[in-house]
Amino acid sequence: MTGLKPKQQYKMEALKDTLESSFIVFENDLNGEAHSPIHKIRQQAFQRFEKMGFPTKRDEEWKYTNLKPILKPNFRIFPGTENSIDFAHIKKYFLSDLDSYKLVFVDGVFSSWLSETTHDKFDICTFSSMLTKYQDVATRYFNQALPESESLSAVNTAFAKEGAFIRIKKNKVADKPIQLLFFTTEHGHEVMTQPRNLIVLEENAEAVITERHQSLSEHPVLTNSATEIFAHKNARLQYYKVQNDNDQASLIDNTSLVQYGHSNVGIGTFSFGNKFIRNNLNIFLREEHTETMMDGISVGSHKQHIDHHTLVDHKVPNCYSNELYKGIYDDAAKGVFNGKVMVHPHAQKTNAFQQNNNILLTDKSSVDTKPQLEIYADDVQCSHGCTIGQLDEEAMFYLKSRGIPEKEAKALLLYAFASDGLRNVKIAELRKKLNRQIAKKLHVNLDFEI
Repeated sequence: MTGLKPKQQYKMEALKDTLESSFIVFENDLNGEAHSPIHKIRQQAFQRFEKMGFPTKRDEEWKYTNLKPILKPNFRIFPGTENSIDFAHIKKYFLSDLDSYKLVFVDGVFSSWLSETTHDKFDICTFSSMLTKYQDVATRYFNQALPESESLSAVNTAFAKEGAFIRIKKNKVADKPIQLLFFTTEHGHEVMTQPRNLIVLEENAEAVITERHQSLSEHPVLTNSATEIFAHKNARLQYYKVQNDNDQASLIDNTSLVQYGHSNVGIGTFSFGNKFIRNNLNIFLREEHTETMMDGISVGSHKQHIDHHTLVDHKVPNCYSNELYKGIYDDAAKGVFNGKVMVHPHAQKTNAFQQNNNILLTDKSSVDTKPQLEIYADDVQCSHGCTIGQLDEEAMFYLKSRGIPEKEAKALLLYAFASDGLRNVKIAELRKKLNRQIAKKLHVNLDFEI
């Protein structure tokens, strides 16, 4: 922790001490499970965290993002009470017009009456159920995709107990979308939660999934989420993350995807709310002829901090990846984009494209962007780039000369700028909701959609 001021170091060490004592309590509550192979993985993960500690700005991958402000509260690792919530109170967070499977968690506890699960042609249930009923799946997949170098994903692994488990079996198609919703209620104190998800699409399987974390509390909440996804041969997956929490909520999201031959995966990350967001998205392409699309839209305001870190790891030939992240930052908001595409020596015929475009609406808003290509093969097509700018004054003048008020003209241009980020949203209800949220963040009420 060298390099931190004494008070800053104390806050980080205090939370580390809380995690250490909480892990002892967690182990004591496991009873017989404490001697299982899964818990040995938890113990090893916590030992890695104890050795690494929290990342600081001295770490290259965190040089633009300071964790210190969100670690100040005196977080509880386990909610003190279990609260129930009425559907009417949370209805607005669902895709209400969409017939879907639902996995709903309240303060880390599965809410069966708010959920719709199945074990008919595929498994849509809880992570805890998987640990007890499908131990072969847990042994094969648990903690096999997350990089060991990330200390916060190690914390999640150490406390991994509940979240979503989705397995779409061979040759099956999920007949309707799957919604994952994680709620944190009002406890009167600060809470840190650790949702853990495991998603497996077997050969020729197909699914569409949405994920949302929502705090209902006025107190600081820190969600440290981790998701492992495995897309086997010819699997098809669309995965959408909606990040639009309140201004007391912070989110650290660690998602790792492993793809096998001829699989096709699209991941959309839409960041509008929260005080602090850090997304670590890692894609590992392990067999030939995979396709990966990664899209992101960030609209930040006030003092929001939105950080996207991505890695696409091409280890085999004949794979395709396309990454497009758009950012709009107002007031004193800050954006970060750090995207790396790695092409290994044997990954010939790779097609990899990466683009990050940003608009700053004030002199106080800022963005740090670092697109990277590391290419060790010679027969490839790869490109990357980034732009940082302001609204086109000539386009603004043109729209205003056609009788469009300045506020609406500005919104039109920003909508047009952001539109590519929604190119792969296949759910009409979600697309409408994202359009409405972008308009709300831009303080306009427009009667059209992107």
